[in-house]
Amino acid sequence: MTWLNRLFGGAKDMTALREGTKAPDFSLLALDGSTFSLQTALQQGPVLAAFFKVSCPVCQYTFPYLERLHKAYGSQKVAIVGISQDDKPVTTAFLKEYGVTFPVLLDNPAGYAVSNAYGLTNVPSLFLIEPDGEIQISSVGWVRADVETLNRRLADAHHTAMRRLFNPGDDVRDVRPG
Repeated sequence: MTWLNRLFGGAKDMTALREGTKAPDFSLLALDGSTFSLQTALQQGPVLAAFFKVSCPVCQYTFPYLERLHKAYGSQKVAIVGISQDDKPVTTAFLKEYGVTFPVLLDNPAGYAVSNAYGLTNVPSLFLIEPDGEIQISSVGWVRADVETLNRRLADAHHTAMRRLFNPGDDVRDVRPG
């Protein structure tokens, strides 16, 4: 259970799927036109799925740090994917504005099938999914401790030293609810 969920007594309204839960399988269209399959990606290693909406200020705050994780650890042993709740043109503009280069998938705004399968009520919502399909980290909003744990887990997956995620002068808050 994440620090924020513990703070609020593990309230179910924070995120429906918690650590230890089996992640629902999904396939979604990526911005580049390819299809991303969670089941296929998990055969290569863990997946960090980051759900977002472009108009969300906390998503705008979070995604540059996720990009730093992507640049630090690449995508060879851990796949980092964004899952947008917006259409392609708006999502493409968001990625350009915030310098996001990792793959981004589109959850159809007509029904948000994947977001609903994961029980989202807020964004950003982050799920680190292990190759066996179990969710190891479930975090909603910005929780610095959870992002630091992700950094540690990604370093472990790459058998490398943990990389610096926060730079001097960064305004890094402990918590920003989604």
